[in-house]
Amino acid sequence: MTRRFYPGIAFFFLSIAFLACSEHKRPDETHFTKADSLTDTYLDLKDAMLETWNSMINDDNQKLKAMHNLLHELTVSNPSKKEELQAFQERLDQLAHSRYTQKTMENAHVIEEYDFASNSLVTELIALAESQPQFSYNTTLQKLVESIRTAEQRVENYRAEYDEIASNYNEFIEKNQRMLREMDIDTPAKKPLFQTVAEE
Repeated sequence: MTRRFYPGIAFFFLSIAFLACSEHKRPDETHFTKADSLTDTYLDLKDAMLETWNSMINDDNQKLKAMHNLLHELTVSNPSKKEELQAFQERLDQLAHSRYTQKTMENAHVIEEYDFASNSLVTELIALAESQPQFSYNTTLQKLVESIRTAEQRVENYRAEYDEIASNYNEFIEKNQRMLREMDIDTPAKKPLFQTVAEE
């Protein structure tokens, strides 16, 4: 007796076998995808935080450079005030060395002292520059003063932007501590925020 071949039945059993294999592999694939996604998110947050921090520090460096150039212009036009302006230069040099880092900003006093020293120096230098008889027509002095003043106004915006990203980073670390440990990533410390430090 000739056996009949039923393509539909063969397809049915092949489909069952394929689904069984797929079900067997799915948990590993899902775990890998989850871990990969967490790693990408973690690295993206770190990169975004570092990029924002560097932008903020670079902007502050430009402000310090403008203050240095302003002092140079004032020294050239006021040789009789050389000693007074040298005292300003020493304060400016000290300011650059005393600036906070991502680690030292845990201490509220570090930020407070830097801000006080920076604000005082900016206010005094701008007042001194604007009091010069040549200020009304010296475009170099005017541009330097404007550069310093606008940079000072940008500080809070940079800090708010950094805080937002650092806050997302901290929240991510808190929610995924166990998974990060399973991925052999040492649980990173949370980052201090400017807002939190300011409230202490």
